[in-house]
Amino acid sequence: MAIKDFDITKEILHQYFEYKDGVLYWKLSVSNNVKAGYKAGCTNNNGYTIIKLFKKYIYAHRAIFMMFNDYVPNIVDHIDGNARNNRIENLRDTSKAQNAWNSKLHKNNSSGIRGVSWNKQTGKWKAEIRANGQCYFLGRFSTLESAKKAIDLARNKYHGKYARIN
Repeated sequence: MAIKDFDITKEILHQYFEYKDGVLYWKLSVSNNVKAGYKAGCTNNNGYTIIKLFKKYIYAHRAIFMMFNDYVPNIVDHIDGNARNNRIENLRDTSKAQNAWNSKLHKNNSSGIRGVSWNKQTGKWKAEIRANGQCYFLGRFSTLESAKKAIDLARNKYHGKYARIN
């Protein structure tokens, strides 16, 4: 359950946690197992740090964002794509689309480049990109390097600061 799902304030977070280089530490001893000075939370299977406070689970990156910004957006993006890097300078408010633009390469991608796939019928690399609710066909290319250049240029154009360049 995320922070936005229950009432919590910046002041409460500062009361319970101390922020140091992207990590939260308990300021108070809240149980026999959790003492002041201990690192808060544990890492889940997706690499996110989760903290239990008031019998609710909080993502550390969302708590940190709120501690510095006094609000929690619907989506907090890790700029470098590393879920374990919760430094405030690595966190930003994004839309669902912007967060997707900054996503990592999917495991089932065979070209090694997001938006590029091999077309058996033409014997060429096909490049396409999604932005602003539309799919942009960038062309078919004889070399993977040419398709990669087209994708990178289009990402800079359509995704701007949210572009993840290959």
